[in-house]
Amino acid sequence: MAEHDIEERAMMQLHPQYITDEDGNRLSVLLPLEEYEVLLDRLEDLQDSNDGLEALIRIERGEEKTISWETVKADCGL
Repeated sequence: MAEHDIEERAMMQLHPQYITDEDGNRLSVLLPLEEYEVLLDRLEDLQDSNDGLEALIRIERGEEKTISWETVKADCGL
């Protein structure tokens, strides 16, 4: 995906449509499929970032060990 496309998707406005009951209370929301997919992508990116931060915290606390790049390469025969 081109950098321009990524920036455009990041700035995308949502265009929700609401399903309401007889009293006008919002019950559900409809989004265009592309907007929904962008939201899912963003949610996944946020979860990945959060997972990475949690791993760094565990490493800093000494709860998790790291493996050097040289060890990984050697284990893979590189």
